[in-house]
Amino acid sequence: MTFLQLSEANIIGAVIAFIIGLFIVPLVISYSEKKGLLDKPNARKIHSHPTPRLGGVAIWFCAVLSFLALILLSYYPYRSLLSGLLLGSSLMFLLGLVDDIYCLSAKFKFVIQISIASIVYCLGVKITSVYIPYLGLIELSHIISYILTIGWITGISNAVNFIDGVDGLAGSVITISSVTLGIISMALMPPEVVSALVAFILAGSMLGFLTYNFHPAKIFMGDSGALFAGFLLAALSVMFSMKTTDCRMYVPLLVLAVPILDITFSSLRRILKGKSPFVADAEHIHHKLLHLGLSQNKAVFVLVAFSILMGWLATYIAASDTTKYFLYAVIISVVMIILNRHAKIGEGK
Repeated sequence: MTFLQLSEANIIGAVIAFIIGLFIVPLVISYSEKKGLLDKPNARKIHSHPTPRLGGVAIWFCAVLSFLALILLSYYPYRSLLSGLLLGSSLMFLLGLVDDIYCLSAKFKFVIQISIASIVYCLGVKITSVYIPYLGLIELSHIISYILTIGWITGISNAVNFIDGVDGLAGSVITISSVTLGIISMALMPPEVVSALVAFILAGSMLGFLTYNFHPAKIFMGDSGALFAGFLLAALSVMFSMKTTDCRMYVPLLVLAVPILDITFSSLRRILKGKSPFVADAEHIHHKLLHLGLSQNKAVFVLVAFSILMGWLATYIAASDTTKYFLYAVIISVVMIILNRHAKIGEGK
């Protein structure tokens, strides 16, 4: 399979996932409403009416059906690492789905997340070395490699879940992060084609979902969608770091700056107050912006703008000649969201 074919696969996969999302999300909304699978308002949440919470089902289906379509089109790159990504993300999706329906305890979910991350670690997605300035590349022992990998995957998975508190925020940040990881993966020599393909399909799936998720949201992605996407972003960033031997290894910290900052400050705040870092509250970054008087849309705009800035900086550091492609992708994504949002508003009227 040539580089050109794989580049085509990225675009085709993203477009297929987006189109599928436009049709699947309404079906999931209808099913959730009939079965009463709704996220009801409470003191911690900011929405005012019960809203379907199984958006993750639509996102997962978009990704899986896109891969099936690529298989039929002979664009599918068979790799063991890709199998690990699909298996791990699907297990994380199932965990989130069960939680969306039955409300599992935070500690139980954390144990299962560690188990899922361990499976993916055994399949080859692992942090094996770190670059330290003036010391160069340091090879890690198996124990430290395992701890860092599991900590990163579970941490990012939950961090993405944490920012899913305002309509359109998590989906937008995931889209920007996916596009960024896809572009910088293709910029590697040789290109990390598996990471790029998964990243663009995830971005397309999120764009389709976002059509129905901006304020006022018709559906939430729930834990199933947030954990599925968070796991993929974490694993893709590990795969990118596995291919680098210099300071570019830390580029994913910029790509995922919004969820990393949020989970860091949230965990520190809870620990300093003597609370468990697993206990949910209403003091995340997006809550702070709302308390300052910003509307939901404005709060999302601020954090997405920051995410775009970090994404641009990440592409510049990874490969400066790829920044234009990042900007192209962001512009196309925004235009697609705006056109579909106006189409849905007109349809509603």
